[in-house]
Parts: sequence; C-alpha cells; structure tokens
Amino acid sequence: MFAPLAGKPVLAHTLHAFQRCDGVDGVVLVGPSGDDEAGLVAFARDAGFTKPLRVIQGGATRQESVWRGLLALPDTADIVAIHDAARPLITPELIQRTVEAARADGAALAVAPVVDTLKAINANGFAVNTVDRDSLRAAQTPQTFRVPLIRAAHDRARSDGVEATDDAALVERLGHPVRCVEGDRRNLKITTPEDLFIAEAVLAEDRRRAAMAESQATSIPDGQEGGAPLPRIGFGYDIHRLVPGRRLVLGGVEIPHSTGLDGHSDADVLLHAAMDALLGAAGLPDIGHLFPNTEERWRGASSRALLREVMRRLHGEGYRVGNLDVTLIAERPKIAPYIPAMRQALSEDLGIPPGAIGLKATTNEGVGALGREEAIAAHAVALIVRRY
Repeated sequence: MFAPLAGKPVLAHTLHAFQRCDGVDGVVLVGPSGDDEAGLVAFARDAGFTKPLRVIQGGATRQESVWRGLLALPDTADIVAIHDAARPLITPELIQRTVEAARADGAALAVAPVVDTLKAINANGFAVNTVDRDSLRAAQTPQTFRVPLIRAAHDRARSDGVEATDDAALVERLGHPVRCVEGDRRNLKITTPEDLFIAEAVLAEDRRRAAMAESQATSIPDGQEGGAPLPRIGFGYDIHRLVPGRRLVLGGVEIPHSTGLDGHSDADVLLHAAMDALLGAAGLPDIGHLFPNTEERWRGASSRALLREVMRRLHGEGYRVGNLDVTLIAERPKIAPYIPAMRQALSEDLGIPPGAIGLKATTNEGVGALGREEAIAAHAVALIVRRY
C-alpha cells in the first residue's frame, strides 16, 4: 500500500479516487494486523481524504478482513463498495457505476474482457483444450453490494467453512445474481514491481495528455463562443483482396457471396476505413499499430469489436463522433439492400443516430483490380468533437 507511485504512495492514489466519487459518503480502511490505526488515519488526512474515515485491523485472510470491515460499517450504510487498496488507478466513474448497479440489482462487480487466448492444460503441462473466452471476464474491484446481502453472504460462508477468492462468489452461493459492470483494463492490481512500472507509465501518459489538452485550449483560438475546441476531421482508406473460402463482412453485416475479404481479422474493409478516419481525427495511431496482424489475439476478430475498442480510446481522449461518411467501392455484390443493417450496426457502436451516418456504394467501372472484382476498397471521413 505504501510503495511509491508517481511521487505518492499507492494507497494515496486509491483514497483520492474515493474522495472524488460523489456516491461515496465514507470509508472503512482495513489495515494489516499490527498497523498503527492512528497513523493510518493521519496518513489518509495528509493525502487529502476528508470524508468520514474509520481504520480497523484486518484478519489472517482477505475474507476475514472484509468481514471485519463489514461489521465496522455505520448503521446508516445501505450500499458498500469493497475495493482492493492496491488498485490505485480506479476512477470515480467506475466506482459510481458499481454503486448504481448495486442499488438497482443488489450486487455488482467491475469486470474486464479477457484478451489472451486461454488454454486448459493437463497434469503433465500439455495443452488439452482452448477455452472460449467470449463469455469470460476478469473480475476486478470494486465489488459493490447492498449491506444486508453481503453480510448474509459472508455469514453463510463462515458457517459453512467456505473461503472464496472474492466477495461476489459468496453472494453467488446464496443464489443471488451479480450484475457485471464494464470495468477498466487500467484498473490493475499492484502485485509485482513490474505492475508499478506499468502504473507509472499510465499516470505519466495521463499527465502528458492533460498538459497537451491544456496547451491546446489556451493556445489555439477557434473563434467559437465560449472558446470551445474546433471539431476535428479524419480520413481513412482501406482495401482488401477478395479470395475464396472467406466470409464477406462489410459494415458489420455478413453478405452472401462467392468470395470474401482476406485479412488477419474478419477484414471488414468498411469498418477498417472508418476506424482509421476516427483515429486520424483524434491524432491516435492507426489500426495497423493498435491491432497488428502479428498478434494472434486479433486473428479472426470481429471488426465491430475492434471499432468498440477504438471508441473506448476516443472517449478516453475526450471525444465523441459527430458524423461518419463512407464510400464503398465494389463491382459486386450489390450493397444497397444491406445498407440499413450496416447503418444500424454503426449507430450502435458509434453512439450516434443512423441519420448521422452516410453510407454509399459505387463501382470502379471495370477499371483496375477493383473493377476486375479482385478487391473491395472503402474511403471514410469522420468528424469528432469534444464530449464536454
């Protein structure tokens, strides 16, 4: 908890996030057995934590420590968020999402997608099966609950002699569903020295972006009322060969055809051009850098999933999409019947109405590789604006 991170102890970063979360009224800090409780209170105050705070000593296991923390909650507490102090990059927004989900459904936890291919192995260390990761998520904290529910779950586990690796598992034993809330891959747990290096890099990048945004806001006048930043425009282009034995996926829609587009992912040339336009507008690396064909995890990936990752990055930079215009160049098949479905898919992934999406298809009049039906290409223009 006290390892230095960007000039402050890890715990100070964690407390700062809970200080800034409006949904948090106070904190019970469960420290290791033998820690100076008064010293931890003084530490928290010095770190700028001003909300009600109680410090207690934990038990021999994480589960026992959480139980003691639950018993120390004030009588007025209706929702409790249980968080690892060693996750210093937690954001107030993620804390609040779990609080709202627990208030609605009784139990919620933050989860992140599993990005690595998972293998089941036998006792001899040989891979015996590749695990489908589409339905798998990595559990994070906060794990947030109605207080009576999580107390009942811990009480049952104590009676049954059950130890679990997280609190959501104890609630699941009661048969109560646990809502999964989209977490954040940055919300890493500091476990090894290497984790500290990663967290340092994340915070350094945050500081760089904040400084750049401040510099742009003060040095680039745009003539708009209130000094709002100018919209930004990006251009994208992509082309893929047509080959037998591949599905043809365009705009997130599978289209029956005798050939499909060749590529490391599903080779959706329309979405690839759109992504490059969005990334270019934000000044971010293109899809070749973000999703290189040298990485096995992107093999056969849905371009809609890649687009959602691009949108996550755009939102992280503070942008939203204003509109998108795409022109597809293909001799065959006829694209017009599929444009409404493409527009709907893009609307869902971009978070804009279908009317803000222009989709057009044209031929190359028999000229060149496109005209000979050897390939399909797409041009895209995107406009992005600040979210706030």
